[in-house]
Parts: sequence; C-alpha cells; structure tokens
Amino acid sequence: MRRRWKLVLGLSLGGLIFSALLMTAGAASLAWTNTEEFCIGCHEMKDNVYAEYKGTIHDQNRTGVRAICPDCHVPRQPGPMIMRKMQASMELYGHFITKSISTKEKFEAKRYELATHVWKRMKETDSLECRNCHNTAKMSHDLQSAKAQARHAKAVTENLTCIDCHFGIAHKEPEGPGPREMKLGKAP
Repeated sequence: MRRRWKLVLGLSLGGLIFSALLMTAGAASLAWTNTEEFCIGCHEMKDNVYAEYKGTIHDQNRTGVRAICPDCHVPRQPGPMIMRKMQASMELYGHFITKSISTKEKFEAKRYELATHVWKRMKETDSLECRNCHNTAKMSHDLQSAKAQARHAKAVTENLTCIDCHFGIAHKEPEGPGPREMKLGKAP
C-alpha cells in the first residue's frame, strides 16, 4: 500500500513539474514571438514591410511611444492571441514553402492580396489590434483637428472601424481599393 502511494505521489509531482515546465516554455515562446526581432527575422519582412514602417508615426513620433509589429498585428487577449499566432504560422509556412514572397518583386506582386487578408481580419475583429493602444473613449476630441473630429463622428454613425480609414498608416498602400471600398464586412 505504501509503495502505491509513493508511486502516486511521484507521478503527481512529476506531472506537476512537467506541467509547470510546459507552461513556462509556452509563455516564453509567446513572449519571444511577440518581439520585433522575431518578426523581422526573415528577409521578406525585414526588407519589405519593416523597411516601410521605419520612420512612420508608429516608429517615431513626438511622444516617443513606439508600436512594433505585434502591437498592430497580434491581439493582446490570450485566446485571440493564440488563434492569431496559429493562423500566422500557417500563412508564413505556406509562403516559405512556396517561396511566394521570397523576392521584392514577388512580394510586390502579392502585396494587395496580403493587405486584404490583414484588412479583412481587422474588420472582423473591429480593429482589435488598434485598440491595444488606442482607446476611443479616452481620445481628446479637443486636441483633434475639426476634420478629424468630423471623420471620427462619421465613422461612428457609419459603423466603421479603424482600418477602414487608417489602412496605410504604417505600410505602403497597395494598388487597388481600400478596405472601405471592398465591403469586406465587420462582425457585429
């Protein structure tokens, strides 16, 4: 009987240690894949979209607040974050295997398709990634220009989301209609 309890205790303790290691490794992996260095680890990202991002308002501004790739492309909430990372893994793996964006020319040829995927996802989530940093309830309308105030009010009445208007803020706009014109739809 005592031997059985030792076995049960040993297996329980081993399971607990294994679970703790697994959770720690998972958290470390999530943190590592949320770094700028990870995002620009392949030349396709570093030479194309990252190069465009340099010098934009999200990279450099008067306040010194800097958004990096995951701030705009990965939700912070755990469930949506894990889902987005799984989707991105499959997307990037597909591009890596097919070498569909391995050169500047190939990337430019696919730019519009890649952008529409991002726009569609952001419309479906009501621009959740933008809301990682931007809280419309905390915006000072008095500090906005009259034009910005009018456009933001119109966006509210037309049930638009951030990406409908701010789709070229950190990367070069592709040729073709933007997200508003595409009528990609937004989840209610």
